[in-house]
Amino acid sequence: MPALRNYHIFISHSWDYNEQYETVREWLSDASNFTSSNYSVPLSHPIDAKTKKELKEKIRAKISPCSCIIVLSGMYVDYSEWIDFEMDIAQEYGKPIIGVKPWGQQRVPAKVQEMADVMVGWNSLSIVQAVREYAL
Repeated sequence: MPALRNYHIFISHSWDYNEQYETVREWLSDASNFTSSNYSVPLSHPIDAKTKKELKEKIRAKISPCSCIIVLSGMYVDYSEWIDFEMDIAQEYGKPIIGVKPWGQQRVPAKVQEMADVMVGWNSLSIVQAVREYAL
């Protein structure tokens, strides 16, 4: 059997909703016949940066090698400078953006809808399938 492709993934999320990030991270980790490396910036491992400029450069360096970006698109995204920045960098690098609608949410921020290559529902199969289909 051939080796599985290892997808390099950055999950853009709000630390205020860390449980959503952890759920998606677990879904990716537990998916059958799927391997990925996580390039995200989780609450448990923040980037050590002294200035906003340094933080932006370090985030840029994390996104650069990624196969795709997953954006957890709760309405808080409308107010997140960092999620906006991460989507802008993904687009600058030509990285596919996979938007994920949180469970039970009817509305999705306009910027995510406009920038995402695909929007998927809140379930592991949809997210894994989108990564397989859209990742570089």
